[in-house]
Order: sequence, then C-alpha cells, then structure tokens
Amino acid sequence: MTDQMTTTSLTGRDALRDDLVVLSRVDGAPPTPEPETEAIDALRFLAADAVEHAGSGHPGTAMALAPLAYRLFTRHLCHDPGRPDWFDRDRLVLSIGHASMLLYGSLYLSGYDVTIDDLREFRRWGSRTPGHPERGVTPGIDISTGPLGQGVANGVGFAMAERMLAGRFNLPGLPVINHRSWVIAGDGDMMEGISSEAASLAGRLGLDKLTVFYDDNRISLEGARDVEFCEDVPERFAAYGWQVLSVGCVNDLGALDAAITAAVDETERPTLIVVGSNIGYGSPKQDTAAAHGSPLGPEAIRSTRETLGWNHEPFEVPETVFEHWHSLISKRTRDQSYRDTLMESYRVQQPDLAAELDRVIAGRLPIGWSDTNTSFEPGTRVSGRDASGVVLNELAGRVPELVGGSADVAPSTKTQIIESGDVNAGDWSGRNIHFGVREHAMAAICNGIAAHGGLRPYCATFFVFSDYLRPAIRMAALMRLPVIFVMTHDSIGVGEDGPTHQPIEHLAGLRAMPDLQVIRPGDAYEVAEAWRLALDHQGPTVLVLSRQDMAVLDPALVDVDAGATVVAAGDDVTIVATGTEVEVALAARSELGSTGISARVVSMPSWDRYRRRSADQRQAIIPPTVPSLSVEAAATQGWLEFVDDAIGLDHFGASAAAGTLYENYGLTGDAVAARARALITRRRGYSETH
Repeated sequence: MTDQMTTTSLTGRDALRDDLVVLSRVDGAPPTPEPETEAIDALRFLAADAVEHAGSGHPGTAMALAPLAYRLFTRHLCHDPGRPDWFDRDRLVLSIGHASMLLYGSLYLSGYDVTIDDLREFRRWGSRTPGHPERGVTPGIDISTGPLGQGVANGVGFAMAERMLAGRFNLPGLPVINHRSWVIAGDGDMMEGISSEAASLAGRLGLDKLTVFYDDNRISLEGARDVEFCEDVPERFAAYGWQVLSVGCVNDLGALDAAITAAVDETERPTLIVVGSNIGYGSPKQDTAAAHGSPLGPEAIRSTRETLGWNHEPFEVPETVFEHWHSLISKRTRDQSYRDTLMESYRVQQPDLAAELDRVIAGRLPIGWSDTNTSFEPGTRVSGRDASGVVLNELAGRVPELVGGSADVAPSTKTQIIESGDVNAGDWSGRNIHFGVREHAMAAICNGIAAHGGLRPYCATFFVFSDYLRPAIRMAALMRLPVIFVMTHDSIGVGEDGPTHQPIEHLAGLRAMPDLQVIRPGDAYEVAEAWRLALDHQGPTVLVLSRQDMAVLDPALVDVDAGATVVAAGDDVTIVATGTEVEVALAARSELGSTGISARVVSMPSWDRYRRRSADQRQAIIPPTVPSLSVEAAATQGWLEFVDDAIGLDHFGASAAAGTLYENYGLTGDAVAARARALITRRRGYSETH
C-alpha cells in the first residue's frame, strides 16, 4: 500500500467498492469481478464468524489476506485436495499461524477433507481446526506453525529438500521432483531474528523456488507498527540476495498474479513479495490493533456484513462460491495431471531409481542399514564426538538420504560426511550443509527438511548452545519429526572456555520436553547404538556427546535401547551415571571395593527409554532394596526419581582445566565413594531405627 491510501468510513457495499476503485487507481488495480469478490468475501466471513463463534482468535489478518489465499489456492499452488499427501505438491507455510482460519477456510473451499462442522469447532477440544495449524491434525497442513519466524525457516527447509532431492533423482526430461515452497509471513516474523538467519542462508543458496509473502499491514498487537519496527524490510532482503517485489494492495488480483508469475520466472534467487493489506478489512475495526487478536464482536460483525454486502448467516456459503472455487481447483488438478504421466514414464525408464524414490518418500530405511562394522577397542579411550564422527560416516554410506551439517563447528562436532560434497547454490548433489552460525534457523530448517520428507536431517552445535535451538527442538518434538540434534562439548569438561560454554541445566531442561528422545552415551559403543536408535526413531533425538575421551566398555554390556544397563556388578550400593561420569562411577567402585564395599555401576544414557521398561526390568537394574546415587556433571534436577541421592552441579562452572573442575566440584572417584559410604550409613541407620 502507499501512504496515499486511507480507510473509509462509508457504509454499504457500493460505497466501499467505489472507494476501493479509488484506492486501486493509486496502484493501478482494476475493480474485482463479482464472482471473485464473492469467493473472497466467503473466506473473509468464514474467518470472522469462526473466531466469533470460538470466542477467541485472530480475525483481522485472515480477513485482510483472503484475496492472496484465494489467488494462491485457485491459480498458483500446485496441489490436489483429493491427495493432500501427494509428494510433488507445492508446500505452503502459514508462518503467521495465528491467522489459521485463513488456511482452514481455504482448505474447506478448495475441497480438502475439512467440513463446515470442523470450522464451527475452531479452537475447541478435539477439533481438527486448532488455534494454530498443526501437522497431522488437519489435511493439507504441511507443518505446525505459531512461534513467529520459525515458519520462514521451515519454508527454507522445504525449498532445500526439494532442490536436494531433485539433484539426486531428476534426470533430463524427467523432472519428477519439481515443486515450489510458499510462505505467508508478517511483521512479527520479520522482527524475530530467526527470519534473518534463514533468509540470509536462503539468499546464499539461491533458493529460487522459494517465495515469501510479507503482509505489510502496519499494525501490531500493541498498536501502530512504527512504535516498535521501522526498518526497511525490502532493502534487508535485497541485501540477502533476494528478488524483492511489491504489491501495493492485496485486493489487486492482477498485481498479485504478476508478482507471483515474476517469482516463478526467477531462476537464481528466492523472492520476497511485499503485500499491502488492511487488517480487519471492511470492519469498523479495520487498520487498528483491535482487529488483530480478538473477536470483532457481534455489532462489528453485523456492520461488516452491511459494509461488504454479505447477506448470509454465519458459516453459510453460497453454492455459487463452491462452484467457483471448485471449477478453478479442478482446472489446476487437470493441468497438473501430466506429472502423474511423467512419474509413470520414470518408473518404466528408471525402475531402480523409482524404487529408491518410493523408499525415501515412504521414510523406510534401506535394508541392512544398521549392519555397520563399527569397532572400538575396549579399554582404549575415545571421545563421544570422535566416536560419533566414525559412526555417522559409516551410516552415511548405508543411508544416502542422511544429510546435515553444523552451525560452523563441523570440525569440532565431527559431523561432516567425508565422502560427500557440500550443498551449494546450483549444485545440490552434496550432503553437507553449511548452516553458518545460525543455530535457531538451522534447527527449524531441519524441521522443514524432515517435514518435507525424503531426507533424514541432522544438525550440530555445542550443547550449551542448545538454548538457541530449543524453540525449534520443541516444534520437532510437537510434530514428532525425525531430526537428529548432535550436541557435543557436553559438560564442564570443556574446561578453560569457562561457564559461558559449560552446560549445566540443559540436560534437565531437554529431558523435561515431551516426545523428545535425549541420549547421553557413556562410551563409544553407546554412541554407536545411540545413532542407530536415533535413525530408527519416529521423532526427534538429541545426542549429547563429550569432547573429552571416555574409556571404551565391553560392547556386550551396552544396551542403550533399555535406557540403562549394568556395566559392573555389585550388591551393597548402586552408582548410576551418564556420559563421561560412567568412568567416575567405575573409579568410585574400585575405591569402595578396596574397603570391602561391593558397588554396582549402571550407565543410564536415556531416561525416557528406561522409563518404558517394566517395573521388574527397572528394579533388576537399580534394585530398590539397595542404596543408590547418581553422578552427572549437570544439574541434579529429576534424578531423585531413580535414586536416593544425586551428585551433580546445581551452580555454574568456572574457567579452569577440566580435571581441576571435576576435583573441586566433587566429581571424582574418591568423592563419589565417600558420598556412597555416607549413603550406606544413613540407609543402615534408618533401617535399624525402623
């Protein structure tokens, strides 16, 4: 929109439409034809009425962007409502997930398996139309959104996945992977730093099949946008290497078509389309914050019906609207039917490649993928990160869809696939992704790659920086996406780098997250099994790995799948440990043995897997009749669920050599042995008095 545009106080359909003609003349927009006006207004009122019926929600943006959604679904998106999971469909991300009724209404009018009753149940218990879009709940939703900015990064992940799969499977004349990714974003997305991280990488990679629509409505929840955000977004994206286009008024369908066509025609850069809109379009609350995050209210809804000439009851859609939407959608699906013919030719000409494509689309791992020859010499010492690098490269040789990278720390996290090249603009044959120091975007991009399908992504950084990834890790857990998060430098063992780089509370925080598999292996063989479990897991996994060396255990003792395993027998006390502290526990066992105390040592790399064991299985590992304590170089929170006493760090670390820190913080064999003796004494004293 231009600064010359103003809202109108006129009422009545003709009055407002005449005013729009005036506004359109500023931007060269012609009047909207009647069938299209009715089709767009149907979408607007589905949004307004659903929010009103729910008693909460965000009507304004959905009403404003109805013309954009209408044009995308009926003219530009490559999709098929009868096949919402068709692999070569375009991906659409509503990053401004609070405007979810824009998406639900569009799916309904397009003919997806979304009913008018689903819209009536918006934001209610058990509904297929929750407050924000949720993958797996509503047909046609490609990814869950709501935390602003992440959707932009998800869209980058979608576009990267399409290019990487096309680089692997497409052949001359047989482009069987050939779709686009679209993102609808708003001011909140642009304020969040993750959108800058993701857009910068997208420009670096020249993701030409990615288009982001930026809703430039100049209103935030607190009022006029300028009170908090006045930067030049188009210039920012141009600096990232994007093509930047502008549509002055979203109601100008011809301008929308021209901009989208220009985006599709661009072959070297992603495209940002800045779209001017009026939040709460047509309502008395238009262009105010009051239209953003609350129902309009009965009087405002009535007035909006008058203003736009919508003479229908709530949730009533004229048959002419359905006919209009469906005729356009049917034409889109007919025009796209050649893609099925293309795939049939591919199967005939390239049966092996077609079978491999079917496999990765289905998410099936190759036959025999886990039959690796990983071997470490018991008694030698190998760090968690080094063992991980060995295992990753063995698995990469057997699982070609395994791709990933790090936040500029691959040499330290050991996460480079050695036999593969890098992912680059114009060359998508590699498997190593240079995410740069963009941790939040890195994780959300991997979520997009995983949600897209066909690839198995991993990403890596130092464990203390998992804080930067946490919002995206949470979304991976919410969607149960099979992303592997490799976190090295897992404790105060990083030593002289000091407390800024020493994770303390991070294990407890991630272990508290539902549906997230957290594994902290205690030796190289546990690392190997952890990787295999992560790849076989239908959800996200965090691998927490040491920088410092660990003694290699007898592989016959390792059982990460069980969550915990006895690595040394004993009858008087049980010492449970994870990661590098398994070795500390074994040293304590030796010290206790010298004074006649028989200590059992348990390695517990995975709390959640241990919890899945039966009570009898758990008690066979950690007997309740024997005093028990844990030792872990991290916060002790949560450990008393499993043991009687916990040794750890409920304070930050310091800058010093790792050995000095372990000594001063009581994480040595002698200190743990002393704590075990005290626990035994207390337990005996309690038994004698009771």
